[in-house]
Parts: sequence; C-alpha cells; structure tokens
Amino acid sequence: MRGLPEVKFGWPGGAPATEVLGREWLVTNGLGGYASSTLAGVNARRYHGLFIPSLPEKGRTVMLSRLIETARVEGQVYRLEGEVRADGTLAGDTSLLRGFRLDGLIPEWDYVLGPTRLRRRLVMVHGENTLFIEWAHLSGPAVKLRLRPFPTFRVHEHDFPHGYCQPKVVLQGERIEMCAGKEAEPLRLRLYSEGSVPFVALPEISPPILYRTERARGMPHVETQASPGYFECTVKPGGRLALGATVRDWAVLDRDPAISFDMEREREWRLLERAPAQARKDTAARLVLAADQFIVDPMRPRDDAWARAIGEDARSVIAGYPWFTDWGRDTMISLEGLTVSTGRLREAAAILRTFRHHVRDGLLPNLFPEGEAEGLYHTADATLWFFHAVDRYVTASKDEELLREFFPTLEDIVQKHLKGTRHNIRIDPDDGLLTQGEQGYQLTWMDAKVDGWVVTPRRGKAVELNALWFNAMKLMAEWAVLLGVDPAPYNQAAERAQASFNQRFWNPRTQCLFDVVDAEGGGNDEAVRPNQIFALSLKYPVLARDKWPQVLRKVEVELLTPVGLRSLASDHSDYKATYDGDLRARDAAYHQGTVWSWLIGHYVDAALRVQPDRAHLRDVMDGLEAHLRQAGVGQVSEIFDATPPFRPRGCIAQAWGVAEALRVFLRTARAGSGGGRAGTQAGW
Repeated sequence: MRGLPEVKFGWPGGAPATEVLGREWLVTNGLGGYASSTLAGVNARRYHGLFIPSLPEKGRTVMLSRLIETARVEGQVYRLEGEVRADGTLAGDTSLLRGFRLDGLIPEWDYVLGPTRLRRRLVMVHGENTLFIEWAHLSGPAVKLRLRPFPTFRVHEHDFPHGYCQPKVVLQGERIEMCAGKEAEPLRLRLYSEGSVPFVALPEISPPILYRTERARGMPHVETQASPGYFECTVKPGGRLALGATVRDWAVLDRDPAISFDMEREREWRLLERAPAQARKDTAARLVLAADQFIVDPMRPRDDAWARAIGEDARSVIAGYPWFTDWGRDTMISLEGLTVSTGRLREAAAILRTFRHHVRDGLLPNLFPEGEAEGLYHTADATLWFFHAVDRYVTASKDEELLREFFPTLEDIVQKHLKGTRHNIRIDPDDGLLTQGEQGYQLTWMDAKVDGWVVTPRRGKAVELNALWFNAMKLMAEWAVLLGVDPAPYNQAAERAQASFNQRFWNPRTQCLFDVVDAEGGGNDEAVRPNQIFALSLKYPVLARDKWPQVLRKVEVELLTPVGLRSLASDHSDYKATYDGDLRARDAAYHQGTVWSWLIGHYVDAALRVQPDRAHLRDVMDGLEAHLRQAGVGQVSEIFDATPPFRPRGCIAQAWGVAEALRVFLRTARAGSGGGRAGTQAGW
C-alpha cells in the first residue's frame, strides 16, 4: 500500500492526560458530516461525537456521541476511552494509550492492555453517511471487548435537552436500529465479528458528563446520556472486530469494513497524485489532505436539482469545523488554496457555479444556516472576493467558457453596487469609493456580534472593501477586453476609486492606512489593523507604489506573529491579548487583537511584491507548520491569542487557514526558499 503523510505521537510510558485531552482529531465525509473528539477519546465539546452526519433539513446531528469501550484481558478490566464527569473527575486511564497516528486522514490509536496490544482506527465513507470503527489485535492474549453505544440524536450546535434521549430500539442479532421519532432518521449499527454476537439489551444512564471546552467558553456544558445496551465479543490474537454505523439502509453495512479503509487510502493517494508535484510530500502534502476535509456537497436538495439540470455538481466549502457551515466570504478566499493549489479545478468551477446560483440583489450569501436552503446576505465583502476567486480559477484553468457564462452576472453585480443594494452597500458618487453600513449589522469580515452589540461595526468606507472594489474593476476591464466588451466603464471606475483611495486613506501621522474613512459618527478610524494589507496584496494593488514599504513595515512591526496577523495593534485601547471567557468576552476579543491564521497569505503576497527576493520569507511559515501537531491534529486553527505562546482558539480546522497556508508554502517554495519540511513526522 502506498504511503501517505503521517502525524505521529508516541508515549512509551503511557499518554499524559494533558497532551491527549488538549489535542483533537477530525474525520469528515464530503457531505459536511464528521466525527471528532480528543485523542484521549474524552468528549470535551457539544460538537464531539463518533458519528455526526449532515441530515436533510436538520443539518449535522450527533447520532452517536460515543462508545464506552471496556476490555478484559486475563481477568483484568481496562477502559480505552473516557469521560470527565460533572464533579471534574476523569473516568478512564490515558496511560493505556501508547501511540496516536494520523495516517493520511485516518486516525489510529495504539493501546497496551497488560500483555495485549490493540489498535483502533476509524473511517467515514466519503460521500456517504456511514462510519466504520475497527479494533485489531496486535499481540498478546485474547481480549474480550464490550462496546456500549450512547446515541443522542441532537443537532450538534443545540443545547442539551432536559433529561436524555431514549430512542425506540429494534434488535436484529448483531444489528440494532434506533430511532428518536416517526420522522427522524434511524441510526443503524452492525457488529462485524468472527461469530454471531447479539446485542445485549441492558439499558444504562450515564452520570452527568462535563464538556470541559464548553465550560471554558461559557456555554452549557453538562449532558446526561442513555445507552440501550451493549455488544460484547472476544477478539483472538491476530483477529479483528469492527462496528458500522449509518443513517442509510442496511445494505451499506453489508460491505467488508476493511474495504472502506482501503478505498479511503486510495482516494487520499489520488488526491496527492492530482496535486502539483511540489505539493506531494511533507507539510504541503499534509495540507493537501487537510484541504480535502472542507470541500463538500452542500446537501441542499434545490442545489442538487439545479446542478443536475445543467449537468454539473453542487459543491461548497465548510468554513470551519466543528461549528461553521458554508460561508461565501470564506469560500471565495479559500478557493485558490483548496482547489487550484491542489489540482482540483473541476471542484473549483462547481463551487463558483453553486455560489453564482445564489447571487441575490448583486450580493453573494454571507452564510447558509445549519440545515437551511436559503442563505443570509448580510455581507459587503463576500461578493467582492467572488471576483478574486473567479480570477484565480480562470488564470489557472484558462476556462474562458466559464468566464463568458459568469460575465453577465458580474456586470449585474457591478451595476447593483453602483446604484446601491441591501444594507446601504453602494458606491459613493462623490468619490467613487465603496461605502456600507446599517444599524445592527456587521458587514465586513470583522463581524463579531453578541446580544445586539456589533463589536467592530466599521460602517463607512472600509479599507479592504475599497481595495477589493478596485481589484474587481480592474479584473472586469481585463475580462472585458478578453471577451470583446468595452472596458472603458470599468477602467474609469477603477481610476476614480484609486485616485480617491490614495488621497483619502493615507494617514501621515501613523505612516499607514486608515482602517475606515467617513466612519460612523464622522472622521476616520486610525486603528492599525491588518485590513490595509489588501491594498498591496491583491492582483491589482490600489495603493500607490511609493507607500507599499511603509504599510508592509507597519504590519510587520505591529501585527505579524508566527501564526498569522493580529487583528489590532497592541497600543490601541480596545486591544485584547487573549481570546477567552464567555461568549461576550470572546466576541469582544475576536477582532481586537486576536491572531487570524488566514491573513498570513496576504502578508506573504504583499511582502513578495515589495521585496521579491526576501530569503527569510519561507521562515514565517514555521509557526503554522509546527501548529499542525498542536490543536486539531493535521489541521490549522481559526485563531490564536495575540501574545506568546499564541494559544490556538476557535475552530480546530479552518478552511481559509489551511488554504492560505498551503498556497504560501507552494508560493515560497517557487520563490526559491524550499518546500515543506518533514516537521509533522515524529517517532513513536
């Protein structure tokens, strides 16, 4: 079997609880569904679970929260996973865990149970809401395994219900079907063993379970769960045991689980074969596989029907795991890194067509709420990033047919912005700059809002929106020439915007750009934020060339960290060094100093534009490379604290963080400073 990139951990004396409770694993299925927990198998979030498929009209649902796995070897009982109870005690023994390996995208755990060694691995079938878990006996005496499932049937972002879920149970030997209601999707489980092993219907109620991460986030964090019974069977030396779970019909569980593991390894190998040559090894290869976890069929029936009608596929991008759905802004920013940098141009076109289908009033949707078919449109920048994404795809693919197909939509978007559209998003006729803002809405990417409080409203003429508008107008002029259309209107709009931008956004006092001009309440916002980097990082930089070095220097001195850019300079009165506490405290810090991983991409683009031969530029990726072993194993976190040790926060896996890290790894490699290192590999 061909090798795949690995991330390996080994603890010869047993895993320290602090290490395995603080790291998380993630498995996805290309439909938005996933499985995730800590390396210790101790759920720490409401979003953790062994089987969380995306269901029609409901969204991602924790069907199977966990299994209690107990093993008996020569009369001694061991527990493989664990739980933290409401009183704070840990049930389970992490010292049994001696190694964890992410083999491609398949997680594996190695346990020592007295004289016996046991390995567990897990896979979700790509494009199908089906899961397989396998236990392999590696050495020593036989082991008797008892597997007790805890189904919850809870939408993953919902608070815990009062009481606990007690589904209707139908037993069929080694098969069990559980259903929470007449209209609910059933959960079907099947055990694969050497002999017939019936399910033992002996219900059990768990003690109250504490989710440590939810408690730290100020969220509801105690849940009581019910189990209808357990499977129990003996695994002989060299033998295997597997459990299958699905929300589909029983036929999908008729396959040999080993085939699903082999198919997934083959699929992952083909992903690497499709990627550019420099992306097929070491850290770059790790990021290519990480990127795959975000590209999904959005599972919206209307999208699927529309796509079939035109002979295409519906595709989208999950912005981040575990809680984000598909967001327009994140998708457009991520598109190049997730698809172009991985050789997946067909998926890139499908993603663009899916979002074009949802353009309303000249706007791309900001996001699609969990389980819903229609998007929300409270964003001023997602649509402008759409132009950037189309350009990145067309430049790589030379797909003039798609450009011709899209051009009328792009023309209409421009006209809607010139005339004005929702939320007062419009071009100011007085200076040709884009302005926006409506009370109660957060329309830029700095979009934190809690209890009606818009933390960073940024109403007015935001610096990155105008950089994006200028870039869009220059792209439209370029495409107009290619398609035989008059480019003059777009060139004129670009020239006017650029003249006004350079006149109005330069702040001589700080030697950098205002964050917002004509801000709410009058005046200009002098806050030093990373948004100004886009004025020189995009394909068509709006900022005058002579100001590039000053802006880059300001960003480097005030905002650059080993894992991304701070969202606000530390000398500002609103600066927050840590992202912690309850929802209000966290949202108050979200864009007020917190480091964002995705911004490293546009910093590197700007730096290469100013000094193309900077030999040290590849070194700025060292922090994110090391981070692949730190939080979501093999993934890039959404955000980090603003000061050392730059603790990872937010989502454990963020699409634009992975996309921009991969894109920059490849770009700096082409710039001559070396490719990805083998830094994600370590001995047991």
